Amino acid sequence: MASRWLRPEVYPLFAAVGVAVGICGFQLVRNICINPEVRVNKENRAAGVLENFAEGEKYTEHFLRKYVRNRAPEIMPSINSFFTDPK
Repeated sequence: MASRWLRPEVYPLFAAVGVAVGICGFQLVRNICINPEVRVNKENRAAGVLENFAEGEKYTEHFLRKYVRNRAPEIMPSINSFFTDPK
């Protein structure tokens, strides 16, 4: 019987590394495409430091940050309240 080249035990490792690479790729594309501090064109780089506070505010206040701003910092609120609230 020939040995397998890819063992099933390493599938979770591939999944974790794949997710990490996906997050890094997403952040890289996000920064290159919409970050006001990053300028790829030569014309934009020649502009120097811009005082574009509105654009920077729009970049930092994205949907996820607005969504979690007024929420409690809990991952599983129902389990937390089950173990902490006396009944």
